[in-house]
Amino acid sequence: MSRRILTCLLAGALATNVAAQVRPPDLGPQRPAILEAFRLADQGQLSLTDLARVQDHPLLPWVEVTQMRRKLASAPAHEVRAVLSRHDGLAAGDWLRSAWLHHLAANRRWSDFIADYQPSESVDLRCAHLAARLATGGTDAQWIADGRALWLTPESLPSTCDAPLASLQGLGHIDRNARWQRIELALLAGQTGLARFLARDLPAAEEARVKDYADFVDKPHDRASAWPKDARSRAVAAEGLARLARKSPDEAETRLAALDKALGLDEAARGKVLYQVALWTVASYLPGSRERLAAVPASAYDERLHEWRVREALNRRDDAGALDALSRMPATQRNDPRWQYFEARVLERLGRKDAARGLFARAATTATFHGFLAADRLGQAYALCPLEPSNDAALRARVANHPGLARALELHTIDRRLPAIREWAALLDELSDEERKVAIEFARDAHWYDRAVFTIGDKPDDLRYYSLRFPLHHENVLRREARRHNVDPAWVAAQTRAESAFMPRARSHANAMGLMQLLPSTAERTARKLGLAWTGAASLYNPETNMVLGIAHLRHELDDHGGIAYQAIAAYNAGPAPVKRWNRDRPGFDPDLWIETVTYKETREYVARVLAFSVIYDWRLDGTAVPVSERMLGRTVATSARRPFACPLPTGPDSTP
Repeated sequence: MSRRILTCLLAGALATNVAAQVRPPDLGPQRPAILEAFRLADQGQLSLTDLARVQDHPLLPWVEVTQMRRKLASAPAHEVRAVLSRHDGLAAGDWLRSAWLHHLAANRRWSDFIADYQPSESVDLRCAHLAARLATGGTDAQWIADGRALWLTPESLPSTCDAPLASLQGLGHIDRNARWQRIELALLAGQTGLARFLARDLPAAEEARVKDYADFVDKPHDRASAWPKDARSRAVAAEGLARLARKSPDEAETRLAALDKALGLDEAARGKVLYQVALWTVASYLPGSRERLAAVPASAYDERLHEWRVREALNRRDDAGALDALSRMPATQRNDPRWQYFEARVLERLGRKDAARGLFARAATTATFHGFLAADRLGQAYALCPLEPSNDAALRARVANHPGLARALELHTIDRRLPAIREWAALLDELSDEERKVAIEFARDAHWYDRAVFTIGDKPDDLRYYSLRFPLHHENVLRREARRHNVDPAWVAAQTRAESAFMPRARSHANAMGLMQLLPSTAERTARKLGLAWTGAASLYNPETNMVLGIAHLRHELDDHGGIAYQAIAAYNAGPAPVKRWNRDRPGFDPDLWIETVTYKETREYVARVLAFSVIYDWRLDGTAVPVSERMLGRTVATSARRPFACPLPTGPDSTP
């Protein structure tokens, strides 16, 4: 272990000692009282006596606004305003104000609405504010400007905007040109129903033209060749063909050839269509991918298409073509560790080993999946330059005693998720970068692990707070079950971090549940195989149950894929059928090239992310790491070949997973 890593660990130990002395207030003893207060507030039955029992609790604002939101339909305005005044500027007050304004708008209490309105990003409330000013005679120049700004949106607007926009039109502020302007915005956003609706007030011939445009965006037709040869027709044609290309690249390409001549499409319009034709061809490596990529004008290329041009060549085992595609990338993209690594791999295969080593060396200075792969090619330590939150006692005390932190953490603890997130966002607006890291540490200690994932910050150094970003909870269960099923514990931790960020009650749109995001059907099947009682889907929110079943399922995936870990990881994300297809289409591919040429973006990035996370968790669990090139193949047993960690940078940030 390097001196810099050791120094960081010692600093972390010191920070831990300070942290033990400075903590947020313990609200546990008051929890029964606040839970009861919320129960009554949810029912609108909180009395003054009940309120007095929690008068000094940090969550008093949330109890009050919860009660008031429940009673908005019957509460006098002065009572609502009294609560708003007491909690003005707090997340709880903002939450109540939003509900109150929506209530006032729904009941057309426009004078009250204007009195209590504050500037909002909500389109609903902006429309209601416009309607309120119209109803109370406030149609000044600012009202006109605000109305025109709302008019020029490509989506449908709430019904509260109907009256003010009709008034704007009546006053002559929405003329034919303004109507066409919004119609074009709607067409180019695919909002064809809105475009047809807006066309109703145009002359009959123009309304028919809009309907024909909308029909083309929905499903391109031959009538487009007779459209006027103007910029509007060309823009609509390009939009319709680009959308068609996502379903049928062949048909889009054929129609483009005909409309190019009929409408006189320029390079931008052709490029928009050819881009989608190439993208939706190469994304499945269909025949003609190389030719269609070459047909896209350079002006239409972006990073996404540059990446696919490299993958397409790698998929054909065309090293010279891949090198050419890499050379066409913008410098910032080409210098990303991912593409440095693949350029080095291609150069290595072409026999240019010295040039390859230089690129491997540059990539290997980063704590990324491809940086770790590059370090394996060079046989050197993995780059890791960890940072820890500040151990300054005064700073930590300032954060620990911030009332917003107390509210956010307690709301999380009592499982009031949306208010907790609102309170957390308001808190971060008031904290410095250093204070933010300390707040996240306190959140981690309160088992609110995903705060480090979602709110760590977006500066390069922010990602170096590994102990925050890679939580490690339920370690005893994790190690025990990993040992029982002969599964790499670092992989288990990485999979859990990728799936749920160690949040036990995580739930996906597909109904995957808990720490390892198991579908109830998968979990039930696994439980039966293990001879365990299945007590229902809700049991997956129990961390131990979820890990017992999740780790057994990982073992099943590993066995199903011959012990090849990277394919098991891919199957965990995408299912077994795509993995079989990728193996069929690219037999004998090296693991790194197999991963990079996976057709699903989500799975491609997921596999790389889990493998990179495994290295970080190896560092957290054992201080050294199984080489990622070995781990990909499921070889994690040998300890003699484990990689050490070192910080290669004397100053400055490193790139991180």
